[in-house]
Amino acid sequence: MTPAAPGAAPARRSLTPRMAWQLAAPHTWPAAIMPVMVAAGATTAVKGGFSPLMAAVLLVICILMQASVNTFNDYFDYVKGADSAEDNVEESDAVLVYNDVSPRAALALAIGLLVAAFLLGTYVIAQAGWIPLAIAAGAAVVVVLYSGGKTPISYLPIGEVVSGVVMGGLIPLACYQVLSGEFSWLAFGWAVPTVIGVGLIMLTNNTCDIEKDVEAGRRTLPVLLGRERARRLYHGLLYAWVAAIALIVAVWFPRGLVVVLFMVPAAYPLVMGMRKNPLTPPARVGAMGQICGLNVALGAFYACALML
Repeated sequence: MTPAAPGAAPARRSLTPRMAWQLAAPHTWPAAIMPVMVAAGATTAVKGGFSPLMAAVLLVICILMQASVNTFNDYFDYVKGADSAEDNVEESDAVLVYNDVSPRAALALAIGLLVAAFLLGTYVIAQAGWIPLAIAAGAAVVVVLYSGGKTPISYLPIGEVVSGVVMGGLIPLACYQVLSGEFSWLAFGWAVPTVIGVGLIMLTNNTCDIEKDVEAGRRTLPVLLGRERARRLYHGLLYAWVAAIALIVAVWFPRGLVVVLFMVPAAYPLVMGMRKNPLTPPARVGAMGQICGLNVALGAFYACALML
């Protein structure tokens, strides 16, 4: 092996499959899985069933887009110097910080994941027409603008709303149109619980990261509110999340109320655990696990209630 020239930068490590998996951040995938489950449940309620193959394709597309968002976010945070080893993140949650890997490899992975999602989407478009294409194109623009650009969305106090509306609202709307064959704005209304759930994932992260974000020059919603007011908003949204599920099921899918009767006591300890979390930097890892777990639990109960 030829030695490196004096003064030359040392060669960086290659991006391994394990690192790529960590950049994709599978612990955040409930934000992609739950919207598809809710759309499938609503389609079952209205149409009596759906295509399992199409639902599986939609699920893979949404996971690829979520993984792309996560990878783009890690890349831009790293190149802007917003991430460091002192930010109370696990090693698996900050691949570029803890591993001597070229950030360009992460950027290539993020673009590749987005391209793969669109290639799969051609099958969906061929079956369902231009509406899912338009929604997916808009979502792709948000994916890039969320972390990239001169003023990324993640640096503004609208990150929670944007991520909630796009992943939790528009994605179920598109999935419902594909699975049912009909476009209905009612599907967006039925997705209000997933809008709240996905938004809370971002609110959890941003509330824990207030100090880090202030130092990085971010003006997130928790930065503007302060931790105490952000926590009060957080607690209110937890209750609104459960209430929205119960209300939607009662009004449009009353047969599913039996599921809600089981959901409330099952969700109670999870919600109380989130209420007790201080949402401080040392609690970040645990808080993210809690909110993603609650997304899985409430999303599964909600989808089951719709299917009944």
